[in-house]
Amino acid sequence: MTTPATDHRATPDAAGSGGLRLLDITLTLGDGDTAVTALDHVDLNVAPGEFVAVVGPSGSGKSSLLAVAGGLQRPTSGTVHIAGTELTALSDGERTAARRRHIGFVFQQSNLLPSLTVREQLLLPLHIDGRLDAAARARADELIEAVGLSHRADSRPHQLSGGERQRTGLARALMTSPAVLLVDEPTSALDRVRSAEAVRLIAEQTHERGTATVMVTHDTAIMHTADRVYEMVDGRLS
Repeated sequence: MTTPATDHRATPDAAGSGGLRLLDITLTLGDGDTAVTALDHVDLNVAPGEFVAVVGPSGSGKSSLLAVAGGLQRPTSGTVHIAGTELTALSDGERTAARRRHIGFVFQQSNLLPSLTVREQLLLPLHIDGRLDAAARARADELIEAVGLSHRADSRPHQLSGGERQRTGLARALMTSPAVLLVDEPTSALDRVRSAEAVRLIAEQTHERGTATVMVTHDTAIMHTADRVYEMVDGRLS
């Protein structure tokens, strides 16, 4: 099923040069009689500034879709293009570097380090990448303000609510100005009101920052915020 596009939606052709494009992706797990087709000839274009939701039950292939799109797993066949680069043609080391520079992940659990403040959580990826400078610190403060956490910048995870931890995870994912943002079940630990707020924030940041965003979820109540919605069943997108 597909929802009508909003005014924010870019043209699908733009995905080839700046967004995300999956072409005829198949992912088979296991061998012989135990082989399972997790992704079955999947095609997906997401343009810069476009927010796409993929809904479906557990086991439908949603997590496999994110793993392949994010370069965490090589598909059995097909190609993945991000920001004009064919991710599937890169070596393991090159793919890791591309993932670090061009892809932001928002995980189901926020995966924040308990000893770091909100600001330090955002700065850590650039510190690891050797790019921690005054500009990075300014960007961290700008993103913290954008997600409404300026009053929590020096707080640690145990001092944050579930929604605040999720917003911290989103801001951290945006720190590297990724071309692609991949979001895994962002509302699973949140109540209905906070779920709606979290998804609205993801949509807002997608449109403002021009990321190509894919969110996978089983929660059909929040999908109206997306520019397009796909349903995944048995590894196929419809």
